[in-house]
Amino acid sequence: MSHTIPETQLLNALNWRYATKTFDASKKISDTTWKTLEESLVLSPSSFGLQPYRFLIVKDPAVRAQLQPHSWNQTQVVDASHYVVMAGRTAMTEAEVDRFLDRVVEVRGIPRESLEGYRGMMYGSLLSPGAEARIPHWAALQAYIALGNLMTTAALLGVDTCAIEGFAPAEYDAILGLKEQGYASVVCCALGYRSSDDKYASAAKVRFPATDLIKTV
Repeated sequence: MSHTIPETQLLNALNWRYATKTFDASKKISDTTWKTLEESLVLSPSSFGLQPYRFLIVKDPAVRAQLQPHSWNQTQVVDASHYVVMAGRTAMTEAEVDRFLDRVVEVRGIPRESLEGYRGMMYGSLLSPGAEARIPHWAALQAYIALGNLMTTAALLGVDTCAIEGFAPAEYDAILGLKEQGYASVVCCALGYRSSDDKYASAAKVRFPATDLIKTV
């Protein structure tokens, strides 16, 4: 089965999407569509394949109401069909690396010994002296890759999104109990369907021309 789609379909979807400011709170994403969106998060690429993040789907209206004041009071937090908080690991351990390698063995059916070189590479990069300070930033970058994957998938499915960086991470972490789990909130994404009175839906998309942004060396 071909996994490709027409170029025009992709570009039309990317031109259609925008940072939705006002969601229609009465319109909900179907369970089937949401399952696909969740799978796009699971399938997102990450450094070494380690997936150093967690995605919290905040469904409880009371919790969303708690988060809103710490999100510049943006209405998307409470009005969107689904609200995702993306959290990155604050530290990596040998146990986390080995857990991933065990998963590789399980899925691919290969000898554990064949991964010793890869294990050494990850240990050297992520567990060597001085590496600890870099982990939160590294994990945050991986979460942003997943964010892009989620938003593109949503656009292709006709689901509106708004990435939200305007929030207080420390407050989110406290409300969601992330610190105790070894994670810190990085970025959020509201998903649902645009309201008919969102004026930004019809605004022209503003981008610099490709010649300004893309250079060939």
